[in-house]
Amino acid sequence: MTVNKPTEKVLTIKNMNPLVKKVEYAVRGPLAIRAEEIRSDIEEGKGEYHFDRVINCNIGNPQQLNQKPITFFRQVSSFCDNPDLLKKENRPLVSQLYPSDAIERAELLLNAIGSVGAYSHSQGVPFIRKTVAQFIAKRDGHEANPNEIYLTQGASAGVQTLLNIIIEDNNTGIMIPIPQYPLYSATLSLYGATPVPYYLDESTGWSLDIGQLETVVTNARKQGTDVRALVIINPGNPTGQCLPANNMRDIITFCHKQRLILLADEVYQTNIYEPQERPFISFKKALMEHPDPEVKQRLELVSFHSISKGMVGECGRRGGYFECVNFDKDVMDQLYKLASVSLCPNLHGQILVDLMCNPPRIGDASYESYSAEIETIYNSLRRRSKKLEECFNRLEGVSCQPAQGSMYLFPTITLPKKAIEAAKKHNIAPDDYYSHAMLEATGVCVVPGSGFGQKDGTWHFRSTFLPEEHLFDKFCADLEKFHYKFLKDYRD
Repeated sequence: MTVNKPTEKVLTIKNMNPLVKKVEYAVRGPLAIRAEEIRSDIEEGKGEYHFDRVINCNIGNPQQLNQKPITFFRQVSSFCDNPDLLKKENRPLVSQLYPSDAIERAELLLNAIGSVGAYSHSQGVPFIRKTVAQFIAKRDGHEANPNEIYLTQGASAGVQTLLNIIIEDNNTGIMIPIPQYPLYSATLSLYGATPVPYYLDESTGWSLDIGQLETVVTNARKQGTDVRALVIINPGNPTGQCLPANNMRDIITFCHKQRLILLADEVYQTNIYEPQERPFISFKKALMEHPDPEVKQRLELVSFHSISKGMVGECGRRGGYFECVNFDKDVMDQLYKLASVSLCPNLHGQILVDLMCNPPRIGDASYESYSAEIETIYNSLRRRSKKLEECFNRLEGVSCQPAQGSMYLFPTITLPKKAIEAAKKHNIAPDDYYSHAMLEATGVCVVPGSGFGQKDGTWHFRSTFLPEEHLFDKFCADLEKFHYKFLKDYRD
């Protein structure tokens, strides 16, 4: 036992949980911290910058960049927060301000929930879980069981819960894609598990090769790693690819053959920009339609969804769900026990999950306005995605794959030797150095590819295409101006 000196704090960096110190999360890392410092300087009139605002392209946070909330969702939420509006004496005035279906939905939800200030069932409100099950059944054409659905504080909380259940010790291996969303590597570090990376192929649109998966899992097991699960992010983050049906079927077959749990991160399922050529297909649907009945009945699958992405973009409300398929009953009991420790997910997020899964339908009072809002956001995202892709591909030494889905582009960049040497002097990766220079010159905050993992000797950065469309031309022009100057300054 270590006894600290009387002048020291009881908890120090030396004696704190060592696993926490291993956690890295580039999306909110040093670049994001510096961006907040600059934002504070600008607000307080400090410092000299060649821009008047910071643009956070480091994180998929649509409403931070002024994406409009869906009106119907906010109307229903406001009733749930202030149910006095629904009293009989207030109805004449409220009926002039709110559409009838928003009033009816709020009454229905409040009848099922009670008060948003009370704890709900640990899995989430049963009524809302039934809504999610109906959404899944309609999406996939296959039934879903509300008792196998958990509402969560965003998809991230669900991912962490499942990994906590799966990981037995530091010998447990989880296969994660490279590049990957750093939630996975960070959580594996926190739980002391072993990441087992597999690489997506940039030259073929970030495709996934089954042969490589076979090699990776075989080699890891030969080295003594107990590989238990495969993480698939579809549509991809940071890469934006969307898997075709035949590839998904092969992944499911692979997981069954190798006795792996399939963890399907599907939070960008409505961010699909080539719906005819590459539509979104859920892994639940792909599993239920697998030609081998044994695979269909035995493969353990967890799929995750969230209110933070798509056209909803309600990141701050922290809502999501996961569905478990083919899990052992005793494990499900333990999962419920673990969920119960946190009592319940927040009610505001649960309400948004219900609204996301059951929006206004044809004939409802809000249907036309809801549909118009969704279509406006979606079409704007498609245009911005293409415009930023074209901008990146105009830059010398930069190559960018199109985004089939999600909210990001992940261009590869060839950097001059002088820039690479300068990065070494600062003890950071070359793409990190480039990204810091971009922030200081333009106010645009991106995430270096080194924060997601990448093939040795390659450099990338991830940028959202969420900045407001009316500012997009200037946004792209500023990036082009910066890149030209950066290359000029570091030309070999």
